[in-house]
Amino acid sequence: MSSPERGWSAAHVGDYRKRVFHERDVLTRALGEARAWQQRVLHDLLDFNAGTEFGREHGFGRIRTLDEYRRAVPVHGYDGLEPWIERMAAGERNVLTADDPVVYFTSSGSTGAHKKVPVTPRFMRTSFFPFFYAAWASMVEHHPDVVGADAVLNLKQDPLPVPKLTGDGRPHLGASQVDFGAAFGEPLSAEPGTSARWAALPVEVAADDHLEKAYLRLRLAVGADLRCVIGINPAAVAALPYQLTLWWERIVREVRDGTVGGRAVADPDPARAAELEALARRFSPVRPAHVWPNLRVVFCWTGGVASLYLPRLREDYGIGVDVLPAPVAASEGPTAVTLDRHPRAGSLVVTASVYEFVPADLPIGAGAETLQAHELEPGGEYQVVYSHVGGMYRYAGGDVVRVVDGLGGVARVEYAGRATPSDAVGERLRESHVVGALSTALAESGLEVRNASCRVVGATPRYEFALAPYTPWSGDETTRIGERLDAALRARSAGYDSARARGRLAGPELTLLDADAFQRDWHRRVAEGTRPAQVKDKLFRQDQADWERLVGAREGED
Repeated sequence: MSSPERGWSAAHVGDYRKRVFHERDVLTRALGEARAWQQRVLHDLLDFNAGTEFGREHGFGRIRTLDEYRRAVPVHGYDGLEPWIERMAAGERNVLTADDPVVYFTSSGSTGAHKKVPVTPRFMRTSFFPFFYAAWASMVEHHPDVVGADAVLNLKQDPLPVPKLTGDGRPHLGASQVDFGAAFGEPLSAEPGTSARWAALPVEVAADDHLEKAYLRLRLAVGADLRCVIGINPAAVAALPYQLTLWWERIVREVRDGTVGGRAVADPDPARAAELEALARRFSPVRPAHVWPNLRVVFCWTGGVASLYLPRLREDYGIGVDVLPAPVAASEGPTAVTLDRHPRAGSLVVTASVYEFVPADLPIGAGAETLQAHELEPGGEYQVVYSHVGGMYRYAGGDVVRVVDGLGGVARVEYAGRATPSDAVGERLRESHVVGALSTALAESGLEVRNASCRVVGATPRYEFALAPYTPWSGDETTRIGERLDAALRARSAGYDSARARGRLAGPELTLLDADAFQRDWHRRVAEGTRPAQVKDKLFRQDQADWERLVGAREGED
């Protein structure tokens, strides 16, 4: 095993292991008392926040059951809470929560909106930290060297020297940019990789120059014996092999010269530069598995669009690499965390939030009828509505989960996509319909893609798919994929099938892109100032300029 990570003493590593295993054990035991825990969480959020303005207006002090809570508080999205949140951010107290927010998380949702999610000490203590620590338990247990010295490249880490502030002076930033130790007194909360030598960059770089920061970390990491890459966002994991190729000559030159970003701040390493040059003579292109032959773990979301490309992407990192699923969670709160070695699904965090669900094909609104966790059916897809002590009351965040099976009598779910459908002529296609249909069509054809997007075009509307094949497809193969995709969409979506049968919707059209098209598009979006953690796979792309940027790019452009 490697020595403890820089800044982590052996005692700290031991304490960290104990904490993550303890929290996993607590959540696992809680599954056996899931309904009781859901009642406790409800009572806690009601009792703690009964004296707030929101609590008084909605009668928290009189509510004791979930049915009473459902009648008192409508289901809503961010818009329904935004006026209350803005008052808090302006300095009013006791509005949504009894304790004051310490920070406000920005949303990393697919809408790109910069929401302000209040983050309170009680929410962090009772809802966030238990699931946060438990999420790392499987990785730490089965790959103990991931916390070794300079062994983890954490792609989501992005500390800000000067964060944006709300009107009352609270930091407003992404969850990956918060120092939980400083903000909430949690000295064990630093993730693996956040104390590696590339975590604090040795040269100055503009806070919004995210591509240069990515380059600098990669430049430093090529000199290490990496064991783990933490991406959370799988699009960032998919971008790293492309970045190695894109920046290869610069990386090798700087390793040889001992420069970082053009400045002489490291020791020259001609031996490592020679190793890298030898790799380039043997392999074209050079992949992470070549640079870091001891790489063992990739940690990221595994559902949604990523399920199409992760199986083959895994090979870029190494044949024996474990791709471990990151939790199903959003800035607004946790939903599920993997408590064993399941490759995709996690158990509901029954100690964190009160969970309600609406079947994914039904509209969701203030009076939506909801199901409880024990009423979910295996294979069913549901929109998640959650409530927790931090002020998210009956909050519909827009995520859809699929029930895979159960663990300890509680549903185990995976992320299935966003809830907002594509609906040109009543077809109401959801992301999970499209991803599932693509998966079926590709499997039936023996073909693979690096990524996919689609849009609706034409006087008689049709879906145009932009696909980046893993290997070139013949004309006949492309035709067959289109036919099988159409059939799979009709089988999965009654609305699509009806629209096709009545002639309101034409069959799909395929536009094939080169292998790196989606990675170039990802780089452009990051170069425009969006943090890498927020640049996610985009399945539905109805914006014309966005589409043209994706399909109009050519190899060699950057």
